[in-house]
Formats: sequence, structure tokens, C-alpha cells
Amino acid sequence: MTDTREPNRTNHGKIALKGLHNTRDLGGLPAVAGHVQPRRLLRSGMLAPATAEDIATLRDTYDVRLVIDLRTPEEATRWPDPMELLPEARLVSSPVFRAPSDGDTKEAIRALGEKLASGELNITDLFAGLYPRFALGEEGVAAYRGLFQELLALEEGAALWHCSAGKDRCGLASVLVETALGVPWDLVEKDYLATNELIEAKGSAQSMFDVGGVDVRYLRAALDAIDKAYGSLDSYLTSALGVDDAARDELRHKFVAA
Repeated sequence: MTDTREPNRTNHGKIALKGLHNTRDLGGLPAVAGHVQPRRLLRSGMLAPATAEDIATLRDTYDVRLVIDLRTPEEATRWPDPMELLPEARLVSSPVFRAPSDGDTKEAIRALGEKLASGELNITDLFAGLYPRFALGEEGVAAYRGLFQELLALEEGAALWHCSAGKDRCGLASVLVETALGVPWDLVEKDYLATNELIEAKGSAQSMFDVGGVDVRYLRAALDAIDKAYGSLDSYLTSALGVDDAARDELRHKFVAA
């Protein structure tokens, strides 16, 4: 029987950093036959706001060797990760979503963010529509499949995956990783929703993905779409992302301790 307690895990695994408010360690989450190892699997918002001290903590305390950027190329170019301060880490760009290529994309995204912030646009409907695209779109499938391939190839140190605010594209990635590791669903959902306790309000949105928190309805929209397309989340992991029983066993061997 799986132990659903979270020993030695406080504040949802939050890492205390000055410039980053939603960077967390999955370590301590109960999983199949043990708990997720600490300082191996990290989730975060973009690293651009990090202070030099923050990056030093990720480098020296957590030994980050792999950074997986789930943002659009436009976001990554505008707010690049400070990889020069993580000389031992490798950066992998895996965009889950790409902005439209026609028109003034930056202006369109900025205007959309302003509408969300003002309440003119319904954020629940927007994100409930985006999540199925994240999960089932060609780029989303490639990004999440690539995430698992990178985790399986990681030999030492920690992996950190992030999007813009660390809540949507990153949140769904974390749901998938935790599910593959055998974390009980109630704790997977709890970890997803913990973003609402950790993110801090901003004066203005840098992108539409920075607006608001997360909602269980967004996650359920993705799961409903996955069930419709693949029959179950387990089948999606196997068929779409290539995370079969052998891959799950290897992931658990790498990242779960008794």
C-alpha cells in the first residue's frame, strides 16, 4: 500500500529563492515503493528573474545539470535563461506551444494578457481550451516526450523544467512526471494546485501565461481530452509519450528511493 504522507517536505517543496517564487523540489513526494529523491527533479518558472545567489543555489546546492525550457522561442529569446551561470548544465528547448507566426505576435500576446488581467477575457475558458492543446498538439506531445527522454538520459545531478510562471506548461509536465513515478493522484493534484499559494502578483503580465493561477478545471480539461483520444492517462503516457512499463521502471530506479 502506497504511503501518502509527505515526510520532510514542507511548503510543497518550495526552494527559498529571492527572485524565483515558484521553484520547487519534487523530492519527498510518495511514489511507488518509496519517495521521490530530493534534489533530483525540480519545477520552476523562467530563470531570467533569478538573482546571482539564486542561480548559485541551483548550481551548488541542487547541482542542476539539465534545464528544459517549455516556453515559446519568442519567450525564450526575450527572457533568456542565464545559462552562463550554470556552466555544467545543458539547456534543452522544448516548446509546448508556439505563438501564431502571422501579424504582430508580441503585441497580440501583450494585448491578450491585458484583457485577462482586466477581466475582459474569461481566463477559465481560455486556459481550459489551451490545456488539451498542450497535451495533444503535435508540439506538446513532442515536448513532453522529449522531457521524458531527457530525464531517462540524465546520469547525475538535477533536472529542472520550466515555462514562464511555472504553472501551466510546467504544471502539466509535473503532473505527467509524478504520474509516471507512481505518486498518488491526490498528491499529484495537490502539487499542481500548490502554485496558487506560491506565485506572487505582478504589476503587469509579461505574457498571457503569467496571468492568474491554476484551476483544477484546466487540468481536468486536459485529462478529459486525453481520455477521449487515448482512453486513459496511462495509455497516453505509453502511446503518445513512449513512457511504457520499462521506461517507468527506469525512471523510478533513477528518481525514487525506498
